[in-house]
Amino acid sequence: MKNFFRKVAFGIGPEEKIPSDPLNWSLDQINDVPDLSWKGKIYLEKDLRKHYRNWVYNDRKKLRKKYKDDKILYKVKKDELRHQTGQKFWESLEISIRHTEAIFGLNPVLTKLWFFWGNFFTISEKDFLANYSTGPYQREIIRPNLNQTFEKLVYDVTTSWAMIHHLDNSESAGPKSKTAREEWRRRKKEPATINENHARELLELHTVSPKAGYSQEDIIQLAYIMTGWQRRWSKTQLETGNIWFNPEYHQPGKKNVLGKTYKTGRKSLELVIRDLVNHPNCRDFVAMRLCQHFITDQPTEEMKKPIITAFKNSDGYLPEIHKAAIKVAFKYNDKFRKFQTPENWFIQVSKISDLKWPPSPEVMDSYELGYKPTRKQRSPEKILRDIGHHPYRAKQPNGWSDYSEDWLSPELLIRRLVYANKTYAFSKAENNTEEFYEKIVKNNFDNPEKILKYLNDKSNYKLHDKHTLLFNHPEFLKA
Repeated sequence: MKNFFRKVAFGIGPEEKIPSDPLNWSLDQINDVPDLSWKGKIYLEKDLRKHYRNWVYNDRKKLRKKYKDDKILYKVKKDELRHQTGQKFWESLEISIRHTEAIFGLNPVLTKLWFFWGNFFTISEKDFLANYSTGPYQREIIRPNLNQTFEKLVYDVTTSWAMIHHLDNSESAGPKSKTAREEWRRRKKEPATINENHARELLELHTVSPKAGYSQEDIIQLAYIMTGWQRRWSKTQLETGNIWFNPEYHQPGKKNVLGKTYKTGRKSLELVIRDLVNHPNCRDFVAMRLCQHFITDQPTEEMKKPIITAFKNSDGYLPEIHKAAIKVAFKYNDKFRKFQTPENWFIQVSKISDLKWPPSPEVMDSYELGYKPTRKQRSPEKILRDIGHHPYRAKQPNGWSDYSEDWLSPELLIRRLVYANKTYAFSKAENNTEEFYEKIVKNNFDNPEKILKYLNDKSNYKLHDKHTLLFNHPEFLKA
């Protein structure tokens, strides 16, 4: 069952004791959300929004205007602004915090679930969100909710600054709202209209899925419910103000979504989310996504059933849903292996081979605003881009794929070969022995003899090359 430690977590480090009861070891980790293991500085999302505002405002409003006739000087000043606002640093810091928790944290199973939900409620690559906001959003909104209900998680995600900004809900105004009658709209020819993005994703990707059979009218009605939820705008904060419910933008009157009627007002969003998360299709969708992540691309009804039952019986209490998913993964551990996504693969390489990764709190804390980050300080962001899987830069609102075929291209496999080779440079001197590699193989494979024979058959290869071969062996690429 050693493979199970890589399926639901990130493998066994060389100094870790192999748990005698893998299933209970996993289940014991998901009831509580502990403090992060990171010992360095951690910045609040609301504080990073200020840097985001300074970057966007000063580039768009000042630099572009001031240096419109001097492209070279504009580029120089733009680079200076990047450093002044930390644009090239924050996401590497967040990745360092994230990877530290995966590699050194005491609850790696919970961490893997954190990563899963962060991708489930994706903030895609848009408007510099990855630079400033996506990491803190996953850390402050997703992670603390892992021992709450799915309903609370959906509500907090839906009303978060990052998601409202990402899906443009601040631009949504009811056509019969108070703001629709304001003179400035007629003067500027900007009629009040709804933006359907957030409502569509709430239905399609975050709750009931298209299997619920919702219509375009359901999307419109849900968008009406969501009108008024926006960023508080001011001349100083611009688009980075805190989220609030603005009744002047809210569409009045009753709304009907999936056959249920909702009254006007702030409370209606909470009520519709409650109904959506308790919809049978929502439970089925969540179960399917968990099974696809941990077990197989094509989960069966038998696989999904225990998760659906746990969801229903616990009123969507996430620890119970997670326990059910882990038990199902345990049951099918020997029958199904998932091809690992690049980031998960990289974390496992780092943990299992005890690499000097990620950059330490001391390294990251030495960064000073206004200066260009060092190569080491920027390495987390660069590496994840290079291997083709940056967790804060998904290309679509549905997040990174959990389908194996999407990660099997020759290009992406070559990138793993290249980076397995490069990671050897992160090895600790004391680990550069044949005995060390024999140990980590025995810790992490159910058939270590097969793996060791494969590596030993390459006896003319250097240890550096065996490192590369081990972490690109088919047995390692799947979990």
